Formats: sequence, structure tokens, C-alpha cells
Amino acid sequence: MGERDVAAGGEIRRAEVGDLDAVADIYAAARAFMRANGNPTQWAGAYPSRDDAARDLAADRLWVLDEGAGPVGVMAVMPGPDPTYARIEGPGWLDDGPYWVMHRMAVAAQGHGRGARMLAWLVARHDNVRADTHADNLPMQRALERAGFARRGTIWIADGSPRVAYHFVRR
Repeated sequence: MGERDVAAGGEIRRAEVGDLDAVADIYAAARAFMRANGNPTQWAGAYPSRDDAARDLAADRLWVLDEGAGPVGVMAVMPGPDPTYARIEGPGWLDDGPYWVMHRMAVAAQGHGRGARMLAWLVARHDNVRADTHADNLPMQRALERAGFARRGTIWIADGSPRVAYHFVRR
């Protein structure tokens, strides 16, 4: 992945230390949006936090969508394997090859196509990507499906709660 890539309507770039406050604000806005739109339990408490973003930044896996005045979208992108994807119930993964993982994706405000641009950028750079989301997170499910991800079953995160698993494979 290049350090910076232009996406229509903004630039996707690796996050920098100076982005962490904006990323924390994006996560807070996403939590509020979820709670106001029928998803009260995903991202409980203050997760993900500025500290979570700082860990992703330190691990060189934090990316932001910048439309010119700073970050308006964020996602963590890392190579697999991801231990939460070792067990899946349902149709299963599309293949068992090496894959990338996308976690903690959020945008500052809904309805601007930011999530779609971020997902398009992601699948343009990686042929095999796995992601998951809460069953109540219908906006994220729709965004993943529009980006070409296939719903593949259920996985369980560390706290034992289920998530809807998605997989994108370019064939």
C-alpha cells in the first residue's frame, strides 16, 4: 500500500500522531450514531478510544480519509490471520488464502459516501479482505455488501458476542 492514495472526494493516507484527536472524535460520533439508530451495544463504553487508535497507529495499521481539513473517516487495516476469524458458523470463508482484515471503520458523518470511498480504496488494493460487524449495524452491512463483500456467517469476538462475518475476494 502506498503511503497516500487519492480517493474521489478525498485522500486516504496513513494516520499521523496529530490525527489522533480527530480519530477519537470520529469514533465518538460513530458510537452516538449507532446508539441513535438501533445499535445500542456495539462499541460499548468508550471503545474504540483514542488509546485504541494510538495502538493502531503504533502498529502502522491506521488509515484516515482526509477531505482537506483533517480526518473525516478512519479504519484499521492489517494482514491476517485474525484469531477471531478462526471459527466461523455458516457458509464459511470464500477461501483459506492469505487475507487482510479491516476493523474499526467509522466516518464523521453519515450520508456523504465516505464509507463507500474507503471500502472502494481498500478492495482496490487488496484481493482478499475479511471484516465483521454487529447484527444491528445495518448501515455497515449495506456498505460492505455494496462494496462487493459477501456475507459468510457468524464469528465471535473476544467477549463471546457474535458478529456478522463478511469476505471480499477478487477472482
